[in-house]
Amino acid sequence: MQVFKFGGASVKDAENVKNVASIIANHKKDQLLVVVSATGKSTDKLEEVTRNFVEKTGRAFDLLEQVKASHHDMLTQLFDDVTHPVFNEVANCFVEIEWILEEEPQDSYDYLFDQIVSTGEIVSSKILAAYAAHIGLPVKWVDARDYIFTDNTYREAKVDWEKTEEKISRELPPILKDYVVISQGFIGSTSENFTTTLGREGSDYSAAIFASCLNATDITIWKDVPGVLNADPKWFDRTELIPELSYTDAIELTYYGATVIHPKTIKPLQNKNIALNVRSFINPTSVGTCIRKLNQGLPIPSFIFKVNQVFINIQPRDFSFILEDNLSHIFNLFHKHRIKINMMHNSAISFSVSIDDTGKNVETLLQELELRYKVNAERGLELITIRYFNQETIDRVLVNKKIIRELKDSYTCQLLVKNL
Repeated sequence: MQVFKFGGASVKDAENVKNVASIIANHKKDQLLVVVSATGKSTDKLEEVTRNFVEKTGRAFDLLEQVKASHHDMLTQLFDDVTHPVFNEVANCFVEIEWILEEEPQDSYDYLFDQIVSTGEIVSSKILAAYAAHIGLPVKWVDARDYIFTDNTYREAKVDWEKTEEKISRELPPILKDYVVISQGFIGSTSENFTTTLGREGSDYSAAIFASCLNATDITIWKDVPGVLNADPKWFDRTELIPELSYTDAIELTYYGATVIHPKTIKPLQNKNIALNVRSFINPTSVGTCIRKLNQGLPIPSFIFKVNQVFINIQPRDFSFILEDNLSHIFNLFHKHRIKINMMHNSAISFSVSIDDTGKNVETLLQELELRYKVNAERGLELITIRYFNQETIDRVLVNKKIIRELKDSYTCQLLVKNL
């Protein structure tokens, strides 16, 4: 039994949907569950709809029309017959958003975000399932919200693993005997049947949840890169494919910010010893990267770059030290504002961090910190993380850079820098 996950780039247009269907067709004899993300940049566009609705700019309906139009264009390229039921199914999904937009925004932003943005996955999976069936594949569309159960932490929902595993393991295996199951990434539901999302890029995590609960032999994430590379091609002209790496190294890479795999994805697979393949939907015959249980480190250094960093230095206003009570208070504030720390260092009298510059919530955090501490913030920085570093790799990334803060351990070097 296998799980395939296709991201937004793999279903961004009609030709790509046809390509995904052809990959599925080559594996239709296997027991296969397919998890699909929203098409292209639909998640970003629906997030913009949500923001404009909450801020009452008057643009929410117009922005939604753009999303609807792009999906309708895709449908007309995939189906000659405009009376095909999928046209109405997709239209009805967007009607549910229109019902929300017709009312005054009263619920929290996070709740509204999940109800609106989740539609992207529902629509893309319906389109893929309809096209796959149209070309004769034995597929069955299922709603992930009927199987992945979560708490009420909207936008970052936590999975109820016991309830989720019981439902998936009981109901899906009989269906998988006869059909390729097509479902959605990113979404789940609460005990009150409200839609939740699992965090941005959470479709990888959804695939891991299904794979774990079904005791899959392996999972394949299909991307527009040949596999896991040792650096992002937009930063390095010459990158190298990593043919295989351990669960531990994969977790470390995602922890430090590598975007090829969602950070939550690896652990459920490691617990069940399920191999994770990262392969190219552009060249589906290439082998890609396999992440599995290994007792060896990466064969080559890996580089992770994060731009738009804010360096925050925090010191007590009184004569106290940075001890447990201050650290506890500081970490609670970061958690409250949903800000992830990318790098941190503390001494007796100061605590410093590097974080993503995410806008308003950073400003609010700084204001709250300043009520109790002396706070200095420097923006426009870059965080470079090197796994399995040496001096040559450090020198390679420091051309025309000034080091603001440097941290090293046995395997990892982090450099917070600014351009000279």
